[in-house]
Amino acid sequence: MTSLATYLRRATRERWAVPHFNISDLDQLKGIAEAAAALRAPVMIGTSEGERDFIGLRQAVALIAAYRAELGAALYLNADHTKSVAAAKKAIDAGYPSVHLDLSRLPFHENLTSTREIVRYARRKRKQVNIEGELGYLATESSKVYAGKVTVDPETFTKPTEAVRYVRATGAHRLAPAVGNFHGIAKNRKKLDFALIRKLRATLPGSVALVLHGGSGSGDAAFRKAIRAGIANVHISTELRIADTTALKKTLREHPDEMTPYKLAVPSYESVKKLATKFIILFGARNKA
Repeated sequence: MTSLATYLRRATRERWAVPHFNISDLDQLKGIAEAAAALRAPVMIGTSEGERDFIGLRQAVALIAAYRAELGAALYLNADHTKSVAAAKKAIDAGYPSVHLDLSRLPFHENLTSTREIVRYARRKRKQVNIEGELGYLATESSKVYAGKVTVDPETFTKPTEAVRYVRATGAHRLAPAVGNFHGIAKNRKKLDFALIRKLRATLPGSVALVLHGGSGSGDAAFRKAIRAGIANVHISTELRIADTTALKKTLREHPDEMTPYKLAVPSYESVKKLATKFIILFGARNKA
């Protein structure tokens, strides 16, 4: 089995990106897994702490393993936005092959020290666990639609000099920087700092993948430009949630007498699969697995 690190290094070198899609339920996973298999694309499946609480840690691990075996899809489960060392260790112990440790709102030294602890813990447990750290912090934390505009302060952006220190000291495999991105979708369009992305990519070792969080709503042109600048992994959550819930609400309105849950979920699954297909192609991941 090709490792996630191998795909991320290749994406960095060839200037495409591994898609990362968050899931909350089975219809989302089914749609994403089938899209990944059909397009022969490596895809990361993310579960936040809330999503893990709902699905179950070991259950999520088992589901991904089942879809990999059934479809032959290159799926990689990621413990997304893990907010503590204890929660990261719990995900690793449950069998997660990838963990995103998000301590970006802590002081630099605390973030660095805790991330280094998790990298070392993962190495002791299993060599193949891929660890992502985050530096700089985003203006929003929730993947939702905001009624107003979101203000992004450039002072919160990732500083290249700190990024180098952080990566060297922690041994993290991926770095999620703050470059004008934010979680969710707001009235104002996200303005990514492509020059900063290029500088980070030029400064950091090629073995460290750059990750774009808060991808939803950035626009196709911005995605392409960010990937050309050096982003190798793009996170999408809000747009998938919108596709899923919009389809479900429509189905409930049109079929008020339907009482079979899986039948009600079919349009949601189809909407998620269609959107995942679009992003896989847009990010250049098709035929890479």
